[in-house]
Amino acid sequence: MVGTGPSGAAGGGLAKDELGREGERLAAEHLVARGLVILARNWRRREGELDVVATDGKSLVVCEVKTRSGVGYGLPVEAVTRAKAARIRRLAHQWLAESRARFVEVRFDVVAVLLLPGRAPQVEHYEGAF
Repeated sequence: MVGTGPSGAAGGGLAKDELGREGERLAAEHLVARGLVILARNWRRREGELDVVATDGKSLVVCEVKTRSGVGYGLPVEAVTRAKAARIRRLAHQWLAESRARFVEVRFDVVAVLLLPGRAPQVEHYEGAF
């Protein structure tokens, strides 16, 4: 189960959906603090969802956010498989077509959030992750 540790407890008692929402909130705050402008959050289509679509002023930045409450099932960034990356790329093409946005470059990042019980959140930003 993504978002839970081996014991099944998620983020100090957070349910899986709450854990994901908190991770996305922290990721968005991190991106804004780094100077990115968020264009869309939780953009959904039948094929899936883009967690965060942003711009750094010259590139479109599509961010996949992965949140975990422990490392028993691996680091959050390890949850982005080749198949998931391919789906995110397809969704990014749809987002570009629908928004009629013009960007010279599209970058795919992963923001990994680790919410260990009793500790400060750890946010890691992997630029150009796939």
